[in-house]
Amino acid sequence: APPRRWRADFAVIPAGTDGFLLIEIDGGAFIAGRHSRGTGVEKDAEKQSAAAILGYRVIRATPRQVEHGRCLSWLKQALGLEEAA
Repeated sequence: APPRRWRADFAVIPAGTDGFLLIEIDGGAFIAGRHSRGTGVEKDAEKQSAAAILGYRVIRATPRQVEHGRCLSWLKQALGLEEAA
């Protein structure tokens, strides 16, 4: 089988590092969307496990967490721009 070609919502390459930081926004979590159904959760787990095996760091957030600034705070923490709360 050909290798999987997953996509992330956002990818960041922090300056001075050789690693990637992936940001996944899981829409539909509160309306029985793809990310909360069995096959969607299973596919997300497969993608994120593959990313971890390859050395990627993954931040997952819901649209609500993006709107409230929590995802941005996590991103800043991951980049060393902000202290953990």
